[in-house]
Amino acid sequence: MIEETFIMIKPDGVKKRLIGEVIKRFEMKQLEIVDLKMVDITRETAEKLYEMHETKVFFDRLINFTISGPAVVMRIRGEDAVMNSRVIVGDTYPDKRLPGSIRGDFSPFLTENIVHASSSKEDAQREINIFFE
Repeated sequence: MIEETFIMIKPDGVKKRLIGEVIKRFEMKQLEIVDLKMVDITRETAEKLYEMHETKVFFDRLINFTISGPAVVMRIRGEDAVMNSRVIVGDTYPDKRLPGSIRGDFSPFLTENIVHASSSKEDAQREINIFFE
C-alpha cells in the first residue's frame, strides 16, 4: 500500500555530511521524497516531536541533542513507506543494528544515531504535520 512517512536527518547526520548518503538509500529502495527542507528545530518543536518520551529519563538529553544544530526533514512516499523506512534506518538499539542500515553503518550511539523515522502510520502523519503544514 502506498503511504507517507516522516524522516529526519538529525544534527549528527548533517554534521557528518551524510545528507546525500541518507537520501540515496531511500531513493534506491524506490521511496520518493515529496518534500524536504533543512531546519533549525526549536525546543518547542522538538518537545512536540518527542512528546511520547516526556516522562523518560533520557528526554532532556534527546531534546538538547535535537536542537543542537540543523536537521533535514523529509516527507517520503512509497510502498509500505513506514515499514520500509524503518528497515533502511535500522534498529534504535546499537546492539541490534545490522550492517547495511543507516544506523548500523554510521552510528554506535543510542541518541546520536543519524536519523529519526516514524514508527507507525499515525506517528508519520503527526510528525509530517509538525514540519509540513
